[in-house]
Amino acid sequence: MKKIEFSKDAKAAMVSRIRRYFETELDQPIGALPAEFLLDFFAEEIGAHYYNQGLRDAHAALSKKMEDLAEDIYLLERDEKNRAASA
Repeated sequence: MKKIEFSKDAKAAMVSRIRRYFETELDQPIGALPAEFLLDFFAEEIGAHYYNQGLRDAHAALSKKMEDLAEDIYLLERDEKNRAASA
């Protein structure tokens, strides 16, 4: 799996959210650089778990859609017995 990378703007927004969380929930200020290091750490250490869960969720959603499509196609089939009798 390739390294998880974020755009500059997305990373800045996540760093801001980490800083706000530390300030409001932990009553502990954190600088931008430590927050960025923390983000990089989580992306490296547990990012694959979230990525893989996303893939499993996408696979399940696609499988459901394929089942629905197969059912729709089945419903479009015509009764061949009646058609042969009228020919």
